[in-house]
Amino acid sequence: MTATLAPDAYGVLTDPVTLKMQRLLPGPIERVWAYLTDSDLRRQWLASGLMELKVQAPFELVWRNDEVTDPPGERPEGFGEEHRMQCRILELDPLRKLVFTWGVNSEVRFELEPQGEKVRLTVTHLRAPDRGVLLNVSAGWHTHLNILQARLAGEKPLPLWDMWRSLRAEYDQRLPQ
Repeated sequence: MTATLAPDAYGVLTDPVTLKMQRLLPGPIERVWAYLTDSDLRRQWLASGLMELKVQAPFELVWRNDEVTDPPGERPEGFGEEHRMQCRILELDPLRKLVFTWGVNSEVRFELEPQGEKVRLTVTHLRAPDRGVLLNVSAGWHTHLNILQARLAGEKPLPLWDMWRSLRAEYDQRLPQ
């Protein structure tokens, strides 16, 4: 995977507190869905956590970002070795849509759409509480989606923390104050 990304790889604000990001991923759609819903596959690009695929089912996401890429890069100050978040499934349409709570007030939507042999993944992060969180989730989703794209393509991803640090600085310039 190269460090240079197409301009459309960046997330866009659809309103002041909502980030939308898209990727065209290698299919089939069943494989991409598995990387969203299966704990062992999801931990390879985002976070582990068993997920009962049922509306209103609670689950926990467990990040161990130092284990996602090898090497992981240098972890920024203020980030621990592990982070946990309680979530709950809000909407579910297998192979098409997964929506869940993100912390207390935010929500994340994954939407999948077949595009020939590829799959368009749209991630929407709603209700970021402030600009600092918005910067972190923008860089975070961008980084984690780059890793997912590399994993699905059979490529070695760039170091997670190096990518996140660089992207956070870029989003600080791209997003309105």
